[in-house]
Amino acid sequence: MAKAIMIQGTMSNSGKSFLTAGLCRVLMQDGHRVAPFKSQNMALNSYITRDGLEIGRAQAMQAEACGIDPTVDMNPILLKPTSHVGSQVIVNGEIRGNMKAMDYYRDKKKLIPDVAAAYERLDKTYDIIVIEGAGSPAEINLRENDIVNMGMAKMAKAPVLLVGDIDRGGVFAALYGTVKLLAEDEQKLIKGLIINKFRGDVRILEPGLKMIEEKTGIPVVGVVPMKRLDIDDEDSLSDRLEQTQKGKGLDVAVIHLPHISNFTDFSAFERMDGVSLRYVQKPGMLGEPDLILLPGTKNTMDDLQWMRENGLEALILRQAEKKTPIIGICGGFQLMGKVMEDPHQVEHGGTMRGMGLLNTRTVFSRAKTRTQTDGVMEHGMGLWSDWEGRKVTGYEIHMGSSENLGGCEELIRLSDGRVDALSNEDGSVLGSYLHGIFDTDGFAEAMVRRLMSEKGLDFKDWSFDLAAHKEREYDKLADLVRNSFDMKKIYEILEAGV
Repeated sequence: MAKAIMIQGTMSNSGKSFLTAGLCRVLMQDGHRVAPFKSQNMALNSYITRDGLEIGRAQAMQAEACGIDPTVDMNPILLKPTSHVGSQVIVNGEIRGNMKAMDYYRDKKKLIPDVAAAYERLDKTYDIIVIEGAGSPAEINLRENDIVNMGMAKMAKAPVLLVGDIDRGGVFAALYGTVKLLAEDEQKLIKGLIINKFRGDVRILEPGLKMIEEKTGIPVVGVVPMKRLDIDDEDSLSDRLEQTQKGKGLDVAVIHLPHISNFTDFSAFERMDGVSLRYVQKPGMLGEPDLILLPGTKNTMDDLQWMRENGLEALILRQAEKKTPIIGICGGFQLMGKVMEDPHQVEHGGTMRGMGLLNTRTVFSRAKTRTQTDGVMEHGMGLWSDWEGRKVTGYEIHMGSSENLGGCEELIRLSDGRVDALSNEDGSVLGSYLHGIFDTDGFAEAMVRRLMSEKGLDFKDWSFDLAAHKEREYDKLADLVRNSFDMKKIYEILEAGV
């Protein structure tokens, strides 16, 4: 049986995903077979495993940090919000259906066998499992039938490290209050406190560390400095959406749809010298960008209605008339078409006029396409012209398909024979279902080089190895955790269990 340790937080965005990945990497470097686990994740950023199953992107990132392939056992329940009060419920990588929050809360106890079975499969394969909680264990209205925080800790017999975010202020109150709101048997599971995102001289913090230890009877086992790393954890993902100001160089505008998903598709542009990537929510923020990106969305029809009502659609269409390049990925590709039909009420229901940038019809279906794939750019157009004859890779997560009604250029032939990616006649509008296409080695760089040449800008000619870059960032994260945690104490906690 694997040893287990769990990281919980005093609140959302306290750094649980980040520190779970870091601890995973440290333990892997120390020679252990390590796997991440999160019983229930709520996120619109998801990942498709090799066998075509859907999990939260944070667990895929943590698996990468462990040096292993992501599997569905690492995240057996994924909730993808479709509205303020409902989510698509994905169990063991497959859609179980759409549920309102109250219905899910009432029925989630039925999912305990799925959670237990997934954990047991990891338990038989790995030396150590690092478990991540969700939100806060002190949400007293949600403690009954809990399967993701203390309920999961009890199920796995896992000692808990409780993380507080000092950057938001009130970290000692958050740690103390979280501990004291728990039942006595749950408090005993917490074996260490961690303060995350600290800025300054730790010596100034020491009186507070001593006092919180005295008041809770739990040792502080780590103070982690604030550090920015290029890691796709849930906290950093939400931070990226706050980048709204135009910087120097090429101006790339991503439309921040209400149900935006998998916006990690555009991370490649953030890493390029001379490229400024920003997120646009309001018409006044769009301006005159050099490139517009329409991202994936969990509710394509609702998000198009949102753009229509707030005026963003009209401004984007005006940019299209000026031949500003526009690229849509997945849901962004769907809403650019002429019409969307939802006969099975998968999203909005009924028929809706699209943006009309591409002469396509999208019909939503109950079945979800989920696959990792690759293909060849048989016909390059616009910013993709320089990639003709070359390979692209990515993964698909979508419900429904888009039909070329005539006049669209078909660009990519996938390895299974299907066609992906369409453009208008002059190549100024491009769409694809392939998430991760910009992570294809050299693909985004070729696009940016061409666009900069057209704009008369100087392209910084550099090559980028994404896999090597990720490994360096995971090693930096491991160094941060190793130098900030009392690793001797962490190993003692692991060995002692509960």
